[in-house]
Amino acid sequence: MDLIDKEKRERIIDLIHKEVVPAIGCTEPMCVALCTAKAKELLGCRPEKIEAHLSANILKNAMGVGIPGTGMIGLPIAIALGAIIGKSKYQLEVLKDLTPQALEEGKKFVSEGRICIKQKEGICDKLYVEIIVSAGEKKAKAVIAGSHTHFVEPETNGENIPEAQDDDELPLTMKLVYDFATTAPLDEIRFIMEAREYNMNAAREALKGNYGHNLGKTIDRPLAKGIFGNSIYSHIISRTASACDARMGGAMIPVMSNSGSGNQGICATNPVCVYAKENENTEEELIRALTLSHLTAIYIKQSLGTLSALCGCVVASIGSSCGITYLMGGDYQRICYSVKNMIANLTGMICDGAKPACSLKITSGVSTALLSALLAMEGKCVSSAEGIVDESVDKSIHNLTSIGADAMCKTDDMVLSIMTTKP
Repeated sequence: MDLIDKEKRERIIDLIHKEVVPAIGCTEPMCVALCTAKAKELLGCRPEKIEAHLSANILKNAMGVGIPGTGMIGLPIAIALGAIIGKSKYQLEVLKDLTPQALEEGKKFVSEGRICIKQKEGICDKLYVEIIVSAGEKKAKAVIAGSHTHFVEPETNGENIPEAQDDDELPLTMKLVYDFATTAPLDEIRFIMEAREYNMNAAREALKGNYGHNLGKTIDRPLAKGIFGNSIYSHIISRTASACDARMGGAMIPVMSNSGSGNQGICATNPVCVYAKENENTEEELIRALTLSHLTAIYIKQSLGTLSALCGCVVASIGSSCGITYLMGGDYQRICYSVKNMIANLTGMICDGAKPACSLKITSGVSTALLSALLAMEGKCVSSAEGIVDESVDKSIHNLTSIGADAMCKTDDMVLSIMTTKP
């Protein structure tokens, strides 16, 4: 039975299509490369010099992460390649035309000191990228703000730009998320299985190389099996960590992102897929669980914002905990229990930039997701007398996001200061 009318379902589906999209590499340096590609296209030729003026959160998330196919980390090579081979029509797959020759040209561009990267002062938006390119007397500028692919007019000049969103974007609730995921006609939401294809493939690709800290591989090795066992739990954290290892380590593979983050997309997808396979759930159950997981993450990000001081694995792990609880046979009440259990545990985990060690945080998030789901299925839930958890699941979520979006701003400043002043 359809609990949601067709018009509202279509709006939710449009929202999922907007927020769950393919990306190659970490979305912050890819966002900067995308903006560079656009500026180059406006210039009409390859630039000779590039200035990048970036918000603190973009800098934080792009400093230590591998750039796909380059064996290098950080923004300079991403910017150079955006100018050399980037195409803005590719969005967050902007560097997918990378060749060995282009990489050598990019390295030369960087070594010649043609790129200047600065923090943009006086802006409130956490996601802001301004690229100025020049060749001779010609100049061009492109600006992205609010979300990773949202271009704005350069004339905004760093003024406070609200989070990019449609005027009629549908405000979600946990009940609406659950009703949509569990009752929408299957053919309308089957597309979410693309996330499984992308993100489980990333986990398989990770086994072909040594990426990041090799956390996924380590969990699969004999010593770890003696600790974790050859269990559903170990398989879930291994497949999830492996995909993150590959992505943060610079593998040239696309993943399906969620709300502007590839790691969030992985974390909302792989635990649900592995559990469904091991538990022998049906395809329909998997489709609905994935939809529930991804849409829950999107709902939480509506009030948290695209970038914040709160680690994205907190958000995505809440989604995967909901999906796993559903696969365990949980109803709406049990799913709300799992959300509250997650908020009682993971709230406050900081984001200190995108980097190979993100796989460690994702593993913490997924472990908590499983624990929270198990407790929920036992009818156990952290009560409103404890901490920031409220009787209302939606109020509990907004308590979480108010801490991440507002109360942790000083934390964000301190994290960036530590990262940029290390010897």
